[in-house]
Amino acid sequence: MNVRKLTLPLGVVVLSVLAGCNAQNAKPNDPAYAPVTSQEMNPPRENNGSIYQPGYEMALYGDRRAHRVGDIIVINLEETTQSSKSTSSTASKSSSASISNPTILGSAFGVGGLTLETGLSSDSSFDGSGDASQQNNLAGTIAVTVSEVMPNGVMRVRGEKWLTLSEGDEYIRITGLIRPEDVTPENEISSTRIADARISYSGNGQVQNASVMGWLGKFFMSALWPL
Repeated sequence: MNVRKLTLPLGVVVLSVLAGCNAQNAKPNDPAYAPVTSQEMNPPRENNGSIYQPGYEMALYGDRRAHRVGDIIVINLEETTQSSKSTSSTASKSSSASISNPTILGSAFGVGGLTLETGLSSDSSFDGSGDASQQNNLAGTIAVTVSEVMPNGVMRVRGEKWLTLSEGDEYIRITGLIRPEDVTPENEISSTRIADARISYSGNGQVQNASVMGWLGKFFMSALWPL
């Protein structure tokens, strides 16, 4: 009776822990990917009659490429990854041992018709192989904002895009570092030119949940399962 009383609470605790291990669904407006507004510009001074007015200067060979906090850059997603791995191993072992029956004064030694002649042998072998391959493609566009400009001119960008569909939501999140010279005059850049990139593409809803293993299945596939 005491064992039953102890087993029930313990089982409830284990199931609660496993249920809490499930990944939480992402939500829009994550502060880590929230857009950054541009810094406030000081109001222009009154016209003093001069040809050159402060606050209206422009570089002679300048352009409209993003270079300040809050500027918008369009990222062209051009991600393609492919990996494959193949392993094989072979091991074998063979051993034998024998003992000949001794002869004493020309007669074979034995007791009760049994002799000491003995032979032992063993053979063992192992063959194992494994193959794994994975290929991913991600294409599209996403507009992000400049969240930080470093002293060397490198810009940190971040942003997210959410699509609400009939069967759930899909989202793309991206953050990373880009060089101003990699940005085109149209304020576009390829995702392959982003350093320290963090790109997430996933979703929430029935379709996404159907492709995720349940917590009980994860338990049987985890290291906690003794078999």
